[in-house]
Order: sequence, then C-alpha cells, then structure tokens
Amino acid sequence: MYRTMLKPLTAALIATMPLSAMVAASAAHAGIKGSTSQINVDEKGVALGGYDPVAYFDSGKPTRGLDRLSARYGGARYLFVTSAHRRAFLANPPKYLPAFGGFCAVGTAFGEKVDVDPETGKVVNGTLYLNNSARALKIFDQDTAGIITKAQTNWPVVKDKAF
Repeated sequence: MYRTMLKPLTAALIATMPLSAMVAASAAHAGIKGSTSQINVDEKGVALGGYDPVAYFDSGKPTRGLDRLSARYGGARYLFVTSAHRRAFLANPPKYLPAFGGFCAVGTAFGEKVDVDPETGKVVNGTLYLNNSARALKIFDQDTAGIITKAQTNWPVVKDKAF
C-alpha cells in the first residue's frame, strides 16, 4: 500500500517544486554557462567533470580520471583511470557515453539543461545517467523509468537550449 501511495505523492511534490529546488547547486559543476553544446563539457573541453566513463560500468563507482590518460570523442575529451579503461572506451565509445550529453536526467525530464555532479552517476539498463545532486538522484531513483522516458521525450528540444 505504501508503494502505491508513494508514486502519486512523489508526482505531486515534483509538480509543485521549482526546478531549482530539485537540482540544487553542487561543487562538481563543470558546464559552461550560455553554451548550446549538446555535450556537457568544461572550459577545457573535458566531459563528465573529469570522471572516467568506463569506471561507472566496470566498478559501479564514480572515479576521477587522470589527465595523462585521455581520449577525444564527439567533440569532448574523456579522462580514464587506467589504460585498459581508455582502450575499452576507444573500442566502443557509444557504450560508455552518458545519456543526454552528460546533462542531468531529472533536469532534462523537466525540460531544462542542467549541470551534474559526477558522483550521482548510475548505470541503468546499460546506459549511464547523471544527475545534478543527491536530491535529484533521489527523485531519479523514485521513478527511474518515468524520468528516463520523460527525459528522452524532451531531449530533442533540450539539447539545443543554452545552458
């Protein structure tokens, strides 16, 4: 019964909550304000705030990559913890790229391009999703399938917005 009541309650809370309250500021932000890039990169072109995209899949833990172990793909530079991670990425980059260009899944679900905290990275059904904060991750976890579906629907419009 509790679970049955949780979805409508969560939906009601989300509907009345301003986006800024859901995606509170985080120290790990990297995006460039005003950019219309479809990939969330910092001023040096580094994606994922410098975190290793393969680590999310390999160990399930967000791990900072090393500047000396990098690869470029799709207009962004990715950092890796090991040479093996770099090789795995180069063998199949799309497998490791985050959804929604590395922007917040919850923000995208609400029609906004929002920066992320790489510590919120989570692999769901073989895809890496990131969120802005622990609070946004909690919202994502409460209705993962719904958030992903809504974000996928919104991404074609959100991807061209200024950040």
